[in-house]
This record gives sequence, C-alpha cells and structure tokens, in this order.
Amino acid sequence: MRPQPLMPNEAVLQSLRDVLGADGVLAGDDLAQRRHADWSGLPAAAPLALLRPRSTQQVSQALAVCHRYRQPVVVQGGLSGLAGGACTQEGDVALSLERMNAIEEVDEASGTMTVQAGVTLQAVQERAQDLGLMFALDLGARGSCTIGGNLGTNAGGNRVIKYGMAREQVLDLEAVLADGRVVGGLRKMVKNNTGLDLKNLLIGSEGTLGVITRAVLRLRALPGAAATAFCGLAGYDSVTALLRRAQQCLPGGVSAFEVMWPGYYDYVMAKVPSVKPPLAGPHRYYVLLESTGGGRRHQEDFEQLLEDCLAQGIIEDAAVAATARDALAFWGVRDAPAEFPRLMPGLIAFDVSFSIRDIGVAAQTCADRLRANWPASTALVYGHLGDGNLHLIVDVPGATDAVAAQVEAMVYGLVGEYGGSVSAEHGIGLKKRQELGRTRSRADLDAMGAIKQALDPRNILNRGKLFPDEVIGTSFY
Repeated sequence: MRPQPLMPNEAVLQSLRDVLGADGVLAGDDLAQRRHADWSGLPAAAPLALLRPRSTQQVSQALAVCHRYRQPVVVQGGLSGLAGGACTQEGDVALSLERMNAIEEVDEASGTMTVQAGVTLQAVQERAQDLGLMFALDLGARGSCTIGGNLGTNAGGNRVIKYGMAREQVLDLEAVLADGRVVGGLRKMVKNNTGLDLKNLLIGSEGTLGVITRAVLRLRALPGAAATAFCGLAGYDSVTALLRRAQQCLPGGVSAFEVMWPGYYDYVMAKVPSVKPPLAGPHRYYVLLESTGGGRRHQEDFEQLLEDCLAQGIIEDAAVAATARDALAFWGVRDAPAEFPRLMPGLIAFDVSFSIRDIGVAAQTCADRLRANWPASTALVYGHLGDGNLHLIVDVPGATDAVAAQVEAMVYGLVGEYGGSVSAEHGIGLKKRQELGRTRSRADLDAMGAIKQALDPRNILNRGKLFPDEVIGTSFY
C-alpha cells in the first residue's frame, strides 16, 4: 500500500524538521506557553510552527524550504517592538534566533564585537563594559530586545544625539535572503566602499528583505564620567538655545537632551508616586541634560555652562545631580512612560519626528487640534529633542476604534504638513504601513517595492508589514 501524500502544512513542517531537527521546530501544544505578539498591542495568531535554528547554515536551509513551499515567515527577536512587525498572522511560521545568542569575539584592538543576532542588547553592553568599553546603543528594553531586532528596526534610544542610530553602531553583518542565500560578511573596517551597501539596506528593513544572523558591532571608549542636570525653561526658543550652547561649549558633547512639556511633567508628578519633582516651581519646558566625557574638569565645565545659561536667562532653574542616585532620579521622570499603559489602558501612542526648528510649533498645533476636536482628551508630549524625535501620548476617555483612527489621521496629517516622519525610531510594521505615504513619495515607495520584489520575489518574509497595500499589489500581483 502506498503511503498517503502529506498535506501541504505537514509537508513543509516535515521538511523543516529534516533540516532543523525535531527540537528546532515547535508546533501544536509545544507553542501553548509562547507569546506571538510584540508590545504593540496588535493581535497575533498562533503560528503554524516556531523555528529555532542554531546557526546561519540552519537559517539558510530553513528559508530555502520556506521559499520552495511559498511558506510565509516572520522573524522574531525579543518581541519588544511597538509597531507590530513581529506579530504572526494566520498561516505564518515564526523564526526565532533565540538559540543563536553567542558573543563570538571581542577585538579590543579593532574596537569591535562579533555577535549572533539573538544576543540581548544588555548582554552586549555588559560584556563591553567589563572590558572598559561601551556599546553605544541603549533603550529601555535592553534586557529583552536582541541585536537582530535592534538592527532590523534601526533602533534609536537614549544616546542617538551623540552616537547615532543602530546603523551607526555596525561595521558589517551577515544575513540570509528569502531563498536561503547568505549575503554580507564580518569585516571590521569603518571604510569599505565596495559597491552597494547591503548592510544598510538590510538595517531598518524590518525583516522584509532578509534575516540578519550575525553582526560586527562597533565599540567605543567608556566615558569616564557623566554630568546630569534637570532644567526648567520659559520657552521653546530657550530650549533650542540651551541645546546649541551645550553642543558648542561642552568638550564631552551632549549625550542626552530629553525635553518634557508641562502637561507631561504635571501628569507624571500627579500619577507616578515613585517620581519626585527635581525643581521647586513650574516651568513651560523641562530638559534633562546629560554630558559624558573624561577629565577632571568635566563636571566643572558642565556646571559653568548652567551658570552662564542661568545668568543669561536661557534657564530659569536647574538641579545638578551630585550622585549617581540623583541622576537616576532625574531619569525616573523621563522614564515614567513605562507606567502609562497601566494608567491609560486605551492610550494612543505616537513616535514621530520633525526638524528641531519645527518641533515647538508642531507640538502646540497638535495640542490645539486635539483640544478642539476632543476637549476631554489628555495629551502628553516629550521626546529626544536633540535628534528631532517627539513622543506623543493621547488618551480620549471612552474612545472607540473609530475615534482612535480619527486621532491618528489628525496627528499623521500634521506630520505630513510639516514634512516630518511618521516613525522616528519604532519602525513601520503593521501599525503604520498605510501611513508611510505621508512621509515617503510614490517614487520612493515604488523603489522600495522593486527592491522587495528582487530580494523576496515570493513575498514570504514578513508579508503584510512595512509596505503599503498598493506597493505590494503593484510589485507582486
């Protein structure tokens, strides 16, 4: 008697087990305790299976199988994203690099660390620090987010103003394309002008063009000291003046310049008991200023800058951190948004960017329009102003999905008016793909679609993410 042919799903799972082994493919009840969604709050379906390769070769073999069967794949890191890019949909298989989490080499002479993509950001930071070095990328999810996810989304975080986004922290990477071919390398040079830069094409592509498997990370000298102050200012012109002065006068540069509008500050002080006010009186703007550097005069130069700005009326008041505990307390004010989902379960969150010149008026215009359309709404504004990144939290009591959509249309419409970006550092994913046209031209979108079609002609990698429907429709059907 002939064996019955396998059903399509059974056939692909069997082929995947053949290359990954039985423990490399979890399905059915083995997935019961697994999370399938990121932190975006978007729904996710249980995947057909979870693939757990141990090497680049196994990633290559698994993707070759999926390409042959036209099996959709979603690559997952630490599931800490906020745009739905790692959420699985019906019929997907998830590909996790959780077993590819090794730090393979630290080259102190070259100032590099070679890692597998599944290693956490915190593990990289701690290993570098143990050697008196620093990996500059830093964000709140450091303990769970992975380097592969950081690079796939071109993560930003707290130190962008001084060190740049994730792409500035990488010298080279290795990745697997949709059909299983391996591209890239593990070179340690800063200068490498050898044709098209595949590294930077893959960074920020959110798993739609290939799966990043290994990377050569750039390490920096560990700063000798950090000076931190919490400042109160009277107007937006004073905020930008302080930024310019700090960048001009501080030998160590500006490592953080976090701005908080009064609505944000007052809400945090009223709602988050663990946070205490660093300043005695109210102000129209609040700035957390940090400078890292070395030398015995670093703190003196920092305090002199503040004294000069106080004398000139740029700053109304300032508190300087005398200890590391003081600095953590200041950062506690800025890190309070971790409490917002609990305090505002129906919040609508935005991660946008504008030119520094436009942020003040754009934020005010946004607040005015929110009050005009939803008088009972709460709007909290804060952000990494030094790199143009604005975070906006909107809470409309009793908001329906339709109201949330109207709020999003208003905010993203404003971003388009000011020539800003609908995503500063969180990516596009599922959440913002239909808004991408507010930031990118039709020619841009067509070029992106052509690249997607060239590298993933069967559209199996992170389908339905990043690209708007009309781009995928034009390119693939």
